[in-house]
Amino acid sequence: MKLHNFFRSGTSHRLRIALNLKGIGYDYVAVDLRTEEHLGAAFKAINPQQLVPALVDGDLTMIQTPAIIEWLEERHPTPPLLPSDPDDRARVRALAAIVGCDIHPINNRRILEYLRKQFGQDEIAVQAWCATWIEAGFAALETLLAADTRRGRFCFGDTPGLADVYLIPQVESARRFKVDLSPYPNIVAIDSACAELDAFRRAEPAHQPDAPA
Repeated sequence: MKLHNFFRSGTSHRLRIALNLKGIGYDYVAVDLRTEEHLGAAFKAINPQQLVPALVDGDLTMIQTPAIIEWLEERHPTPPLLPSDPDDRARVRALAAIVGCDIHPINNRRILEYLRKQFGQDEIAVQAWCATWIEAGFAALETLLAADTRRGRFCFGDTPGLADVYLIPQVESARRFKVDLSPYPNIVAIDSACAELDAFRRAEPAHQPDAPA
C-alpha cells in the first residue's frame, strides 16, 4: 500500500493511526501542502479532489478517510475499530462524526487559506475561527464522554477505536491553534491514554519523514 499524505494533515494523521492500529504496513508518500504540490497535475491524477490522504492498494485508489477506514474495517476486521453491538457502533460513529463532519472540515487548510487570501484575515482572526469550532465540538464531546459510565480509558471502553482515531488528530490541532483544553478533562485523559500506545505515537506529525527537523 502507498499512503499519499502530509505530516500535519489531520485526515492523514487519523488514517495513519487506523493503519497502525490494524497493523497494516504502508509506503509513506509525502505530498507537500506547503508548496501546493497537491494542486499539481501529478497528484490530481491520483485524487481529482486534490486533497490528502489517498491510499493506493494495487489498482485500487481510495480517497476520503471515512470511506477508507470503513474499507479497512471490512477488509481487515481484526482488531476491530467498532464495537459489535449496533447501538454501540452508532454511538462511536457519532463521536467520530463530531470531529469528522463538524470540526475538521471548516478548519482544514483550504478553508483557512481562503480566510487569509480572499478575506484578508490575519493569523489572530484565523486562530479565533479555528478555536470557535474546536471548542463547540469539544464541548459536546466532553458532555457525551462524561455521561457515558462505560467509557473506560478511551472514547468507548478500554480499547482504542474509531472515535479515538478521529479525536487525537483534532486534539493535536487544538494545541497547534492554542485552544485551552482545561475545560475538557475527559478528552485530555483519552489523549494521554492514546499517547502511551505505539500506534498513536508513530502516527504523530512530528514523527513523519516530511516533518521539519
